[in-house]
Amino acid sequence: MNIIRTGMLLAALTALFMGVGYLIGGPGGMGIAFLVAAGMNIFAYWNSDKMVLKMYRAEEVDETHASGAVRRYAMLTRDLAKNAGLPIPKVYIIDNPQPNAFATGRNPQNAAVAATTGLLRMLNEKEIAGVMAHELAHVKNRDTLTMTVTATIAGAITMLANFAMFFGGNRNNAGGLIGAIAIMIFAPMAAALVQMAISRAREYEADRIGAEICGEPQWLASALGKISQGAAQIPNETAERHPETGQLMIINPLSGRGRDNLFSTHPATQNRIERLMSMRGGGDFQTATSSSGETVRKGPWG
Repeated sequence: MNIIRTGMLLAALTALFMGVGYLIGGPGGMGIAFLVAAGMNIFAYWNSDKMVLKMYRAEEVDETHASGAVRRYAMLTRDLAKNAGLPIPKVYIIDNPQPNAFATGRNPQNAAVAATTGLLRMLNEKEIAGVMAHELAHVKNRDTLTMTVTATIAGAITMLANFAMFFGGNRNNAGGLIGAIAIMIFAPMAAALVQMAISRAREYEADRIGAEICGEPQWLASALGKISQGAAQIPNETAERHPETGQLMIINPLSGRGRDNLFSTHPATQNRIERLMSMRGGGDFQTATSSSGETVRKGPWG
């Protein structure tokens, strides 16, 4: 059902993009805009993983040369990838105090996972396994490619909407100036809503499959509670400078939101924890409140 829903949302995003192009420039304008977006998608397909890893100054590690927590993190990722039937991804570490992690790459054969030093310090080995299983679930589902495409199309819609004001006075454009203003305001908003709906659906599905990969839903549930509190208290300067990368993270790195609102790229942490614990029929969890006011649960490992 999530695959069907994602396909429908992608179709809606594409239709919105083509509709904006048509309203601004007619059939010719729609065709030109489509070619530009196609070029952007091709570039993103081949280079998005390198760009985001470079942006976060991620360093590749392996169990042979690493030591301590970094070595255990690399070994866990290798074992979980084998358990999931996936090629072993490249493993990266990011020197950042905020606990977080993400996966990137155009397909399982060219995948990479990255975790922050803050995550390795804050979580125990079981919780790290739950997080990496979640990221490998994104790889298995090819979510990294899906999110790259949605981000590119959404960005193209915003770009076209900004152009609308330059053509708003043209009598050949539908709605004239009023129509152009409406496009400029509502088209990016609609694109953001679709993009965020896709992201939230993918996070729930990655939680479910990640729990199956590591075999213990409560490991990821406990990790989500800790990461949510840490992300709300510790700023991520790189994510603040590049907010478009926030959707890649396991927890929103920009702020700790307490509910599923329209403009949140991630589901509420408590909702995710409850879904995970329902897979196991409950667990020894205690409620806690983060600095942002979000109620989360702390797991039995700390």
